[in-house]
Amino acid sequence: MDRPRPRRSWATFRTVSALMLREMSTRYGRSPGGYSWALLEPVGAIIVMAVGFGLMFSGPPLGSDFLLFYATGYMPFSLYQSVANTTARSLSFSRPLLMYPAVTWMDALLARFILNALTGVLVTIIIFWGILAVSDTTTILDLPTIALAMGLSALLGLGLGTMNCYLGARIEVWDIAWSILSRPLFIVSGVFFIYEGVPAAAQEVLYYLPWMHISGLTRAGFYPTYRPEYVSVLYVLLWSLLPLCFGLLLLRRYHKDLLNRN
Repeated sequence: MDRPRPRRSWATFRTVSALMLREMSTRYGRSPGGYSWALLEPVGAIIVMAVGFGLMFSGPPLGSDFLLFYATGYMPFSLYQSVANTTARSLSFSRPLLMYPAVTWMDALLARFILNALTGVLVTIIIFWGILAVSDTTTILDLPTIALAMGLSALLGLGLGTMNCYLGARIEVWDIAWSILSRPLFIVSGVFFIYEGVPAAAQEVLYYLPWMHISGLTRAGFYPTYRPEYVSVLYVLLWSLLPLCFGLLLLRRYHKDLLNRN
């Protein structure tokens, strides 16, 4: 009589680690420069914004350093966008490996989220350290507030990315539709301005965008005199956790059907 096979210890940890190493080698290992592009891309974007707006305006809406102001708006949005986009493509990226019983859809989701969240946070730390080191800006950092803002960015990316992971596999044109719908977010997410600096009519609309709350919270951690009264952490959590829960439930129920679709 055959004895039951013992379950592997740390199976999820081993699988997720292997998937992370696979993505690191395929995404960064095959391109010249490798991981340096993860740092050079946001640095280039921030410098272009700082130089461009510096030629048009005498100073940023907060403080006196254009680099720091735009970095505090761009980096949390970049973290959200990276996590959301990669998480949304978890099934398609790992489809060949998901045919093996040892690899689950949850492993693929966790691997992409953890890798891209850690990469985004590390890049953010390096960029802010570099800006504060080369500029004359003196500020008292509120590290718990900054950490909270970056955590909310990653969580929002995970929530919307998980929901889009299901919708993108279920609806053929969803990825294109979401790309079109989300394209203006970079402009209205608070990268170029602060909430208090726009007209009241615009504030009524911008308040309902969770990205606006995250950018305000991030800047509160870098500018001690800035107090964004409109920021609601609970509101961002609702935007993050509701699609995350629905996405996980739908993927748990229909992941086999999605993987078997052509």
